[in-house]
Formats: sequence, C-alpha cells, structure tokens
Amino acid sequence: MGAHLRVCGANLEEPVSLTILCVLVIVATVCAARGRRRAARGLAVFSGVLVMAIGCGPVPAWLLDSLEKPFENEPHVQWGARNAIVLLGAGTFRVGDSVEPGLFSYPRLVETTQLYQACRKSDGDCKILVSGGDARHHGSPEATVYQRELVRLGVAKDDVLIEPQSMNTWQNAQFSRTVLAQYAPDRTVLVSSAIHLRRSLLYFTHFGMAPIPVRADDLQAAASPLPMAYNFALTDFALHEWIGIARYHMYNALGWNPGRINPGDA
Repeated sequence: MGAHLRVCGANLEEPVSLTILCVLVIVATVCAARGRRRAARGLAVFSGVLVMAIGCGPVPAWLLDSLEKPFENEPHVQWGARNAIVLLGAGTFRVGDSVEPGLFSYPRLVETTQLYQACRKSDGDCKILVSGGDARHHGSPEATVYQRELVRLGVAKDDVLIEPQSMNTWQNAQFSRTVLAQYAPDRTVLVSSAIHLRRSLLYFTHFGMAPIPVRADDLQAAASPLPMAYNFALTDFALHEWIGIARYHMYNALGWNPGRINPGDA
C-alpha cells in the first residue's frame, strides 16, 4: 500500500472533506471577484466554521458514532457444528522486498484469532475465510498476506480459506459467498472495523448471507481546541462509508445492482 493509509477501503489520498472546503474557498473567491461580497463573506464564514467543526472533533465524532454505535458491544457467539469467520482486509504495505498487513489490519487479525480459538474450544469445525485481493498491486493478495500472519498467530493453515480476487467491499461479499457456499457453515461471523461493519453487512446481506458482526477496533475523534489533521482523516473515512451506503441504495433503486439473494441461500 506504499505510503497510503487505508481503513475499510477509505484512503487518505481521497480527501473528501478538504475537497469540499477547497470548493467553498474557490466559490467564495469567485463571488468576491465579481463583487458579490455578501455571498463571499458568508461562504468564508461557513468555511471557517466547517474547518473548526471538523478539525476540532464534533463532525467526525457524530459521523463515527452513527456508524459504530450498533457494534459497540461484542456479541456472544453460539458456535455450531461448522463455523466460518470472515476476515475483511485493511490493505497491505510493501516493506523492502516483503508485503505486510496494513497498519489497521492487526486488530482484525488478533480479533479473528481470538474468535478462532474460542470456536475451537466449542469442538465445532472452524474455518477462517480471508477476503482480499491485491488492490495496491504489491504482488501479493491481502488474503495470502493475512493468511501468513494468522498462521504465525497460531491458526492452523488448513483452517484458513482465502478469497484472493476481491478489490473492494462489494466484491468481498460477492466472492466470499461462493467460498462459503462450498464450505456450508451453519454459523458465520464477520470481522472488520466498527466503522466498516454497517456497509459490509449491507453488502453481505445483499448476497444472501447473514453473518454475526464483530468489531475489531473502534475509531474515535479527538477533541481539540485547534483543528487536527487526524480529525479530517476520520471524517474522510466516515464519509467514504456513508457515500458507499448511499450509492448502494441508489443503485438498488435504479436496478443497477445484481438481484438480491435471500439470506440462507449462500
């Protein structure tokens, strides 16, 4: 993933909030140049307020809470005879000649390993499905890189299934369905960041799966008297999720998505 940070598909090279602010500044400048000073002042004040609201924490805190709150409490999983734990990737880094899991992947790897260990204690059959392709063109799919890390954490290699083709969350769900249909679990758990779970569940449900969501981490805005770049990044992550959710519903309304599949068909 090079120098880019990625959380649940949202990249820091996608500065949505800064783009909006730049557009507001440009429009204000144009208004001032054309003598529309009242409009220019209004846009300038609004831009300043928006910078403070985002950078000081209120906006990202509200956006994150709306996405993460349903997943605050970890569910108690009743393991069955055949169990699948689906792990969604969070990118990779190229470090020298090797490809390693991305910065935000380790909470997901640890949570998945802990769930796997709990599942094994139930005497059921337990598999981990790692979904993720080589979206950053580093030469190794996320699924393969994460499989290696899971084995290092003590997971049996034979218990790690991989889906190495998907390039985004939609394909994570679409391609995972095929692998899960072959394994036919009677219990499926979905592991990702709390901010990512709402959209992920929407897509997995669309393709006929009803997994139990488990958060691996929970992002929180930082309250600050001065604007912080960190809060702008969190705002972009949250906006990425909400835009994806809105796009899904719009595509459904326009008939552009594949037909919905009833849960349980996978």
